[in-house]
Amino acid sequence: MGQAALVGVVFPSADRVVRHVSATSAIQERAAAPGFNSILKRRLDSVQRFEAFSEIPGSDCAAIVVDAQEMQFQRHSTVFSEGSPATRVALLLSGCMKITQGRAQGQEVILRLNGPGDVLGKLGSQARANHLYTTYAVQPSLALVWEMDAFERLVDRFPLLRRNIASILERHLNELEIRYREVSTEKVSSRLSNLLVRLVSQVGRRIEDCVEIALSRRELAQLTGTTLFTVSRLLCQWEAQGIVSARREVVLVHDVPALQELSREE
Repeated sequence: MGQAALVGVVFPSADRVVRHVSATSAIQERAAAPGFNSILKRRLDSVQRFEAFSEIPGSDCAAIVVDAQEMQFQRHSTVFSEGSPATRVALLLSGCMKITQGRAQGQEVILRLNGPGDVLGKLGSQARANHLYTTYAVQPSLALVWEMDAFERLVDRFPLLRRNIASILERHLNELEIRYREVSTEKVSSRLSNLLVRLVSQVGRRIEDCVEIALSRRELAQLTGTTLFTVSRLLCQWEAQGIVSARREVVLVHDVPALQELSREE
């Protein structure tokens, strides 16, 4: 895992030899750790709003998050590197991650963006293989991180967690299908406006009277399958209408309803 800072605490682990201790009992044993209750409550408040923890009872949620590490990633820091061993799994609590894959010519292709609630890392039957992509922090980001072995045990122990992660992976696949369909059938202006509408809800950050999307025009061009020139031209048109404004590595959306209407009209 790349550059990151540990925040909060890592709770003392339960004795790994004792296999039949209930989740509640194991947590009670660790409650003597300084600040345990307040940190656990903060983690529960963070994760229970996410799809990965949908319909999971509070006591089970506590058992899942109690052994995770909290890690803070600065902007542009690397979380996972393409080709490196897949040894950890992360749940993004805040911020935004960019998933890329290298090409033979040395260029990178953006596969998707991950926002709060997304699971990062290699999962499934090939989980122990090397990473097939690189994950960068687009914004300062906070994540809960588990060792792969520990997370696999949690997935086996809590079927609802397995179901929810499968649902997240299915959503990612659906998003790729949508992008493929848009590239094949829609005009660039429609693809770009639709992309910005999705990014507002997925990774947008509210700043006063606008929503910040921390992506450059070049990155937006990659995500929409077009050229930097075309994206710049469209953003200039929409900026003149007061819908967006573009900076060097940021797009500010000032009028979300107008952008939604634009995506329907194109």
